[in-house]
Amino acid sequence: MTQTTVGARLRAGTDMAGVLVPPPGGHERDAARLRPMTPWAFAGVAVASFGGPLALAALAAPGLAADASDSAGLAMLAAAVAFAVPLAIWLRYSAHVASSGGLYAFVEAAAGRRVALAQATVWTISYLLYIVYTTVQIVYDLLPAVAPGLSGYQSVLALAIPIALAGVMIAGRTAALLALGVIAAGQLALAGVLDGVTLAHVGAPVSSFGAGAGAGSIAKAGAQTSLLYVCGSLPLFLGGELAAPRQTIRRGLIGAFAISAGVIVLAVAPLAAIPGVLHTQVPGVSVVQQYAGPGLAEAIGIGVAVSIAGVMLCEYLALTRLAHAVGGWGTRRIAVAIGAVVVSAAPFSLLDPGGFYDTLLAPSLVALWLSQLIVFAAYPLFAAQRGQRAWPAWALSLGASAFALYGLWTALQPASS
Repeated sequence: MTQTTVGARLRAGTDMAGVLVPPPGGHERDAARLRPMTPWAFAGVAVASFGGPLALAALAAPGLAADASDSAGLAMLAAAVAFAVPLAIWLRYSAHVASSGGLYAFVEAAAGRRVALAQATVWTISYLLYIVYTTVQIVYDLLPAVAPGLSGYQSVLALAIPIALAGVMIAGRTAALLALGVIAAGQLALAGVLDGVTLAHVGAPVSSFGAGAGAGSIAKAGAQTSLLYVCGSLPLFLGGELAAPRQTIRRGLIGAFAISAGVIVLAVAPLAAIPGVLHTQVPGVSVVQQYAGPGLAEAIGIGVAVSIAGVMLCEYLALTRLAHAVGGWGTRRIAVAIGAVVVSAAPFSLLDPGGFYDTLLAPSLVALWLSQLIVFAAYPLFAAQRGQRAWPAWALSLGASAFALYGLWTALQPASS
């Protein structure tokens, strides 16, 4: 489809699937000028945004499954089922609203601009803080455990990672999408290696999918793991740059989520046979080191770090689109402004990395779950405006709101709990 055709459809108020989108005179002006993003490029962003999959499979999910190790596989399946509810709401919104506003545009359509601006403000605080403090996690927490040889370069990396992210974003959309595509493909390949090692050397015990760990432990591990998928909403901010947003978003998000959940289940379920690995700092690296050697283990560990950086880049990309949707500023100018904030904050992290991380973590998570709660709570209004049945909308809203409230509750717990 040509650029002119897409622009004409935007001006007409519909895309190829008849989805209503704002006219280019508003916050979709850049989308009308840009060449439409391909479904494969969108899929790359979607895969990178869900955790990313390698970071969840090797680091985060196994740690959460540690207290339910006898039922690790069941807990991971429960997490995927639980996340299906918020995912369903995002998809139902996106079937009617596709814009660079993402979640903000959903809330605006449901409850008006004032509520949407409140949601956008809270969401922006959350992800801007996340980009600022996550470099500390990568450099001072993860890399020393998986690549000790890089320990002497921590200060350099703490400054270089924010500069690299800003450089990619300022270079433009093509550079960002290319980087995310490479990150997505690379981590899926490494996740496949991790799954292969665990299945070949540990096996996949059927008991891992039973209730041997107890209902409470399984529910807690599943619920906490389901929260890890929340960044899957980031690709929604690219809706204004797709030729067929309804179809592309639906296929891209569902496919990326299925892949992410699949690699996590295959990586974590076998570890029920060796529960001690679940209590190590990076379980995926530990099991690969034990069965496949230190070289491959280090590659997996560095891949985990890149996977986390990929999520940061997705967040950066989404922030530029949201700011453009709200204020109408050019995306490159926004990228420069965000880059200035992130790069300027990096030297302060060198003074006290642990304190810097701990100070920003809680407010970022609280803001994240509050912003999602607004999206989920507004959904019945959105459905009613379109003549949809009330009870399915309320059921989804209540389920997804419970998901966000649980995330908020966990964010407010003391770090030692």
